[in-house]
Amino acid sequence: MKTPLTAHDLPDDIDVLKALVLQKDQHIDTLSTEVSRLSELVMFFKVRQFYKSSEKHPDQAELFNEPEVEDNSSLRASSSDESSSASPKAKSNAGRKPLPKNLPRQRVEHCLPAGEKCDCGSEFKEIGEEVSEQLEIIPAKIIVRQLVRKKYACPCCEGSLKLASMPKQPIPKSIAGPGLLAYIATAKYQDGVPLYRQEKAFERLEVELSRQTMANWMIKGAQLCQPLYNLMQDSLLDSGYVHMDETRVQVLNEVGKTAESHSYMWVRKTGDQKHPVVLFDYAPDRTAQTAMNLLPEFKGFLQTDDYAGYHKIGATEQITHLGCWAHARRKFMDAKKVLPKNKTGKADMALNLIQKLYQIEQHIKDQPPNKRLEIRQTESLRVLEQLKTWLDKSLNSTVPKSKLGEALSYLAKNWEKLQIFTTNGRLNIDNNPVENAIRPFAIGRKNWLFSQSVKGAKASAMLYSLIETAKANGLEPQAYLTHLFRNFPNCDTLEQFEALLPWNHTAS
Repeated sequence: MKTPLTAHDLPDDIDVLKALVLQKDQHIDTLSTEVSRLSELVMFFKVRQFYKSSEKHPDQAELFNEPEVEDNSSLRASSSDESSSASPKAKSNAGRKPLPKNLPRQRVEHCLPAGEKCDCGSEFKEIGEEVSEQLEIIPAKIIVRQLVRKKYACPCCEGSLKLASMPKQPIPKSIAGPGLLAYIATAKYQDGVPLYRQEKAFERLEVELSRQTMANWMIKGAQLCQPLYNLMQDSLLDSGYVHMDETRVQVLNEVGKTAESHSYMWVRKTGDQKHPVVLFDYAPDRTAQTAMNLLPEFKGFLQTDDYAGYHKIGATEQITHLGCWAHARRKFMDAKKVLPKNKTGKADMALNLIQKLYQIEQHIKDQPPNKRLEIRQTESLRVLEQLKTWLDKSLNSTVPKSKLGEALSYLAKNWEKLQIFTTNGRLNIDNNPVENAIRPFAIGRKNWLFSQSVKGAKASAMLYSLIETAKANGLEPQAYLTHLFRNFPNCDTLEQFEALLPWNHTAS
């Protein structure tokens, strides 16, 4: 530690003393700035560790409360007079929701004991009934399907025998039927149930299925689906609009890497295509080259976060690179979190204006692209102009290394990309569609933790792709996978594989 100065150590020259004071003053300013930055970090990590992780802004209740947002003539169908004269809506008290009508009903009748009489001595007569409903569940049941092939012999020719052919199976010489494969895949990749837990569940059903056996089935089943994945990728690359993101995955037995290192699951999703596609791809790294390899010959709009690996793709002439307003908003939410409780600051100004952008998007979400473009070119651009004016003024008066400074820097750096959504009615305001598609993977990862091998990671990517694309097209995943595993073995032509695409399955 430096020894403090004493009066005896100070010089007698006034000018030297003045310079020393100025130097100390500058040093104090530097230290104060650093203390403020570190205090912000402490508060930020404290909030993240001990408080709710929600990114809701205090006024966000208005975001989807359509009758109460500020009046925009192009966004409202009714006049302000009509709105003000409307009587308040009575609070709904609908009670419990009815059980789905598509579920089968099992009727259990409850009658009075035979011969029961009224106090007057007369026997009761049935005049009607009252029905109450409760849910029940039939436990999972495993059956053994016997594939019996008949043997035949010619009565006229000695030794002439013929055996009925065996139907093609998804995994030859395996005991796994199509329904079992679909069940295991859906449990792991949709419901997040690791194979070791499924192993225990099968034990309760008196069936021995090791996790190693099930893992091998998943790998072989995924390899069977490669032709369908190729067709879905062709559809995605032809769509002209793709969302893209990546998330970590741990692979234990990977050549050249330690078990603790991270690999990545890259996710692509079509933007506004009629037949949505969601694709997962395993890769050992997070480089720009890997990202480019996933978009061969793609032309159109690419929407991502600000990860540097995407910048090289966005620099190509055939691709227009969009930014993500959800990420920009998140930066300002981080800046707000470090403020004292109930205190407002500059971050609130940005959050309020970004909220207006999302209010506009909420109103036009069901409009055709040309109408969405028209409203964005008027309402959204007006809000963006206000935000840009505020941004330019705030940049020079904010400490760059503070949370607010980081948010402002992010917004300024990505401003051009963040405006692009207003130029085309097809485009989304943020990258949330692909982030929502990643969520089931992230939840599952908390349960199964890692992939044992690269083959296992690639199989996971394939099955997540099939399940998430099925869901995006309105299909029930287990039923769809059962359909695939039952029909894949008999597919030989392009037309037969195309018939298994999720949107064609829907049509059929």
